Amino acid sequence: KKAKYVDQNKLTSLEHVPFGLVQGDDGKKFATRSGDTVRLRDLLDEAVRISKQDMLDRSSNVNEDVDSVAKIVGIGAVKYADLSMNRESNYKFSYERMLSLNGNTAPYMLYAYVRICGIIRKAGNEDIATIDGNNNNPEPSNIILKEESEIQLVRNLVKLPDILAEVERDLYPNKLCDYLFETSQLFNKFYENCSVNNAETEELKASRLSLCNVTASTIRLLMTLLGIQVVDQL
Repeated sequence: KKAKYVDQNKLTSLEHVPFGLVQGDDGKKFATRSGDTVRLRDLLDEAVRISKQDMLDRSSNVNEDVDSVAKIVGIGAVKYADLSMNRESNYKFSYERMLSLNGNTAPYMLYAYVRICGIIRKAGNEDIATIDGNNNNPEPSNIILKEESEIQLVRNLVKLPDILAEVERDLYPNKLCDYLFETSQLFNKFYENCSVNNAETEELKASRLSLCNVTASTIRLLMTLLGIQVVDQL
């Protein structure tokens, strides 16, 4: 309060919370080979470099936005890796793990978001889910639940208010990451079992597009709360 970081005119809760230690592969405090403290700038620059190289290695058709996208993915991966751990636990720092396209990582979430945006674009909504969230979403529709995977996805999506309240109360952001990962996995199951753009009826297609839109909006909201940008194409 003396440093003026807190608005004196607003009701603000300030709490001390414990944090674990970031470790190297040897299980000791994360440091350079010479034992010096790793500078955050160097750490983030390396994550961005690896992210860009990975994108170039996986595709020869990389657009001119590769540098900006690599920055979003690389920095987002470091943030997510830190926030996805229980803040009281020690964890080993690993570029390979945090930049993996599999598991509870930022790249996995970003690709899940991009995939959903692609599904909606294919349905004719070309302006869906831009980075700033100003989008031309499908019209809301009545939800029709025919398959078990649809029901499971909806049951998970409606838990969002409770998850947010729990994180605000307990101050464990890893619970947001766990919920994000579960949401992405349930969406994948839904997409594997339920045709969206080739649904049996227009009503069912509209229902499933609405589920796609809500899922994309949920991922975008939670990534934003974690301080991570999303992209609609990778």
